[in-house]
Amino acid sequence: MALPTNPRPGRNDALPLPATAPSGVRPLRQLPQMSGMYPGAAPTTNIPSSTKPTLPSFGFTIAQSRRVETPVSATSSRSSTPSTASNYSTEMLLKPNPRSSVDPEKAGRRSNYGLRSVTSPSPRQQWLAPPPGPRSHFSLSSGKATSYSSTSTLVTSSGRIALSADPDFWVITPGTPGSATDDWLHNPDPKRDRKNDKGGTIFTRRGLANVGCIAFTVLMFLAVFGVYPIINRIYFTPLATTLGGLNLGGINETGQVPVMAGNFALIDKDTPQSAYTKSSFQADGTDLQLVFSDEFNVDGRTFYPGDDPYWEAEDMHYWATNNLEWYDPAAVTTQGGNLVITLSKQEEHGLNYQGGLLSSWNKFCFTGGLIEISAILPGASNIEGLWPAVWAMGNLGRMGYGASLEGMWPYTYNSCDVGTLPNQTFPNGTPVENTVDNDPANLGALSYLPGQRLSACTCAGEDHPGPKNADGSFVGRGVPEIDILEATIDHVTKIGKVSQSAQWAPFNLKYEPNETPETMVIHEPDIAEINSYIGGAFQQTTSALVQTNNSCAYEASGQNACYSQYGFEYKPGNDGYITWISDGKASWTVNADAMTADAVSGASQRPVSQEPMYIIANLGMSFNFGPIDFAQLQFPARFYIDYVRVYQPKDQINVGCSPDAFPTEKYIQEHIEAYTNANLTTWEQYGGVIPKNKLIDSCSA
Repeated sequence: MALPTNPRPGRNDALPLPATAPSGVRPLRQLPQMSGMYPGAAPTTNIPSSTKPTLPSFGFTIAQSRRVETPVSATSSRSSTPSTASNYSTEMLLKPNPRSSVDPEKAGRRSNYGLRSVTSPSPRQQWLAPPPGPRSHFSLSSGKATSYSSTSTLVTSSGRIALSADPDFWVITPGTPGSATDDWLHNPDPKRDRKNDKGGTIFTRRGLANVGCIAFTVLMFLAVFGVYPIINRIYFTPLATTLGGLNLGGINETGQVPVMAGNFALIDKDTPQSAYTKSSFQADGTDLQLVFSDEFNVDGRTFYPGDDPYWEAEDMHYWATNNLEWYDPAAVTTQGGNLVITLSKQEEHGLNYQGGLLSSWNKFCFTGGLIEISAILPGASNIEGLWPAVWAMGNLGRMGYGASLEGMWPYTYNSCDVGTLPNQTFPNGTPVENTVDNDPANLGALSYLPGQRLSACTCAGEDHPGPKNADGSFVGRGVPEIDILEATIDHVTKIGKVSQSAQWAPFNLKYEPNETPETMVIHEPDIAEINSYIGGAFQQTTSALVQTNNSCAYEASGQNACYSQYGFEYKPGNDGYITWISDGKASWTVNADAMTADAVSGASQRPVSQEPMYIIANLGMSFNFGPIDFAQLQFPARFYIDYVRVYQPKDQINVGCSPDAFPTEKYIQEHIEAYTNANLTTWEQYGGVIPKNKLIDSCSA
């Protein structure tokens, strides 16, 4: 049955054939035509199913093909001249499916829409077909050669023509008809390739240009990413500052970064620029630089453990001074631009009152400089009983944690003598003067302290945080205390005052300092006076009572209440001093010479605190501090603190809780339970060992 005719003419098949083959191209013979391609085509080629010659194998098995017998027609003849095309074609032939009958019409449509039947060759087909004459395919699978003639075509079982195993049939001479412009790239040339593989020289115009371009690119890369950042850093970028911290940018002792979400920085961004420097209260008026501030302008802050990078509110009973309240973090917050500490009449943990205590222990500390607060005192200026306080202590002791404080508070001492021993006496009871006529409340004894735990007498190899003195002995360590204020009401005059004091150990005989007009100076005689209380068996104190602004300095003044500035400025060491500030003015000063050596009690010079100091603010009540007028007191009472700021000389910035000269971090970590368990009241209860003292113990090294 004849296949349907193709209504479309072939694309290249209708082109006229050249009469002769171009040079370098083998001539082809005319291919047979199949009907159905266009009118006048040759009869349909019948493919016998019995003939199955072997095809060449290229490393894999190829299905057997069938021989195609092509009858002679008017358009295809064995006697054609050499210039005519061969019937050897690489085109696709239609192959009937032996498993089913083939609809000729479907076969015709298939040939028209995707499968090209063998028709008259295109010009390119004429020049690319293999030459006429007998050849053979060699089968790698069978090892035998199968002959075929120029009049036969090998067809695979898939209906495709197999390429000849002879590569000569694939050669295309560049520049001849039927070739492509890039055919020379695909024609191997052993001589040329060997020459090219040996490489060449860069010393040509093109080679030098390529190398120069690469070198320029590398230099520009180094300039942009190497040289420019260095120049910009050195000449155009301000040097980074530690801001008093331990690292660039002001990272503090606990690793906190200086700027955090919620406006938590060493210097509060709300601090006015006018407060970034402040003149010293000393006669020279040296400029001091702001190193820390908290303006408390963000309302609703909380201070539970982990809430704040610099502050933490305690959850405990302050048993050491027999306080009547339980300290609860809920009593400490921020409101209206203030830190607010509230004392309420509220039962908690078996006590009738709830108060608050905020501390920067082991979070923010400073050594030397000026600390200033602005505050409104709680209650009224004429009603006794409340005990608001703002103070500083050495970081080696945590306020309210008795085990950490035993043998540490309030020592500030770096000598090896009787001042380091329990009761400030040798085992034989000398000096005798230290056992009688001192504290009448404690059988006349001078001291009930257990001795300086971390003293300059500590034997080598004992548990001591260091550092060491030039002679190899340990530096004496302790927990000194300096109070910015403890507000009180004069029991007789009912006038509000603040006590501004420092605590010391060991003690002068009968707790009497070396008081002279030069060593203890009252700057405001009209409102300030030396406190008659100078100490007892647990502390020696230098203190002054300074009258407050009774018209507006207290919470009871309501809308007329006014802030007053309190603080102290100090210089650490044996030549140091402490100057207290009240209502923005210097109130009084104690110099280190007031605590000079006492030949009778055996105490040597006590330096002004050299320890890193942390800040404490609290509001509570205790009969230890004075009478309490329960009938007149109003609850809740609130202590308002507008800001806390710390300044230091520009050439003496020392912020951090573990400075190199007075480290604390390692020692605290090694004894962390003593610093975190408030129920441990003694070092022995914690399980600690008192280091050996070479005055009374045998040192092993």
